[in-house]
Amino acid sequence: MSLAIHILACIFGTGSWVAINGLWVELPLIVNVLPEGWDLPSYLTVIIQLANVGPLFVTLMHKFAPGKVKEIIAIYIIISIGIMASLLMVFFWKETTLLAGKSHSTAFLILTFFLSLVDCTSSVTFLPFMMRLRTKYMTTYFIGEGLSGFVPGLVAIGQGAGMVKCVNVSKIANVTISNFTDGASVQHYLPANFSTEAFLAFLTAMMAFCLVAFVFLTRVPWLPDKELNEEPVSDRVAHVSTTELELNKCISERLADTQSSSLTSPRNGMAIAKHPAEIENMTISTFTKYSRLQLLFIYLLVIWVNSLTNGFLPSVQTYSCLPYGNTAYHLSAALGSMANPGACIIALFLPNRSLVLLGTLSLVGTAFGAYNMAMAALSPCPLLQHSGAGIALIILSWILFNGALSYVKVMIGVIFRDESHSALVWCGAAVQLGSMIGALAMFPLVNVYAIFKAGDSCSTNCPF
Repeated sequence: MSLAIHILACIFGTGSWVAINGLWVELPLIVNVLPEGWDLPSYLTVIIQLANVGPLFVTLMHKFAPGKVKEIIAIYIIISIGIMASLLMVFFWKETTLLAGKSHSTAFLILTFFLSLVDCTSSVTFLPFMMRLRTKYMTTYFIGEGLSGFVPGLVAIGQGAGMVKCVNVSKIANVTISNFTDGASVQHYLPANFSTEAFLAFLTAMMAFCLVAFVFLTRVPWLPDKELNEEPVSDRVAHVSTTELELNKCISERLADTQSSSLTSPRNGMAIAKHPAEIENMTISTFTKYSRLQLLFIYLLVIWVNSLTNGFLPSVQTYSCLPYGNTAYHLSAALGSMANPGACIIALFLPNRSLVLLGTLSLVGTAFGAYNMAMAALSPCPLLQHSGAGIALIILSWILFNGALSYVKVMIGVIFRDESHSALVWCGAAVQLGSMIGALAMFPLVNVYAIFKAGDSCSTNCPF
């Protein structure tokens, strides 16, 4: 039963961001069809932030009208919207309309908004729902959230999305050689192994699996954590479909019973002697309380980390990686996504709630993010562009950037899970706030001031 719930929680987690993550890894094919071209990533970041009206509404309702928004019903609605939008995307993603004399991919952008609405709102609904299950399933949920980027990335690599080879201009028909330097090479896109429509249908199927997993999770009995003598701390047993108010009451009774039970009694003393490590973990998760200053630090950490992972860096990943070649871009995207569930697995077996450690890992992740940003700023001629060391560095930097900050996000989620249901809701709001700050800060730099220039891995004009 425990393994089944782990699998369901993982599948449920994949539905949190699979639609948007899937669009990101499919961009090398999409931008060759849609009129916006490589400006499309910055449009996506803004659309994603506009979709924050969803989590804003849920957060305000939670604050001013607690209990009015039925969490489970809300999740059913947003997953259903995600399935419908993904399905419509399969048929209409290439449709364009004329606006102000220019062609725009209106259908794609509108459907992306609804997919973003689903994914953004998952931060303030999926996470609080996981409060209804035991703490160990929270980490499994984050593994699934990491797989929401990794699995589409693997499929995109199998598809050969946007793979190119350098071809001498003299070998291309209908090309005026005088427009190029003698012996120059240009990028020639290779045909994909299967269509974009098939890839979008795959994303629709993943959303459908998320819905099925959620249906089963709502039928799992929520049991209070047990003491080491295998007897429940409280006789109250809740069901995951109970209301938030009933759930919070059950949690409060569980904590009150736990704190009132004496760990020095003979029976509990035997349990302590047999399982000292488990007692220590139970003590940390049950009795550790954070001061207001510490909670403020954690919330600021959430905002900063998510501004980097969901706002600042995604807008420039193509600029930082494509000058090194499409292989470097796909490997950095796929392996960077794999670093996310990898960090979650590490957190599952080696959890550490030390705020000093989390702050240090945030600084390490920020340093690697700064390197990625610097290479994007130097595009189209980043350091070590035509060397294996440069390719290895940029891929490794993206992996360590995602891995370090993913571990921080998982442990913060576990911390807030043991705080309260309300803390998880505000954690989700902080996630979206950080993402919005990062995306809105990057949009003018990319689209208005054009600080970043698209790279060409076939170019030989760079001095490095």
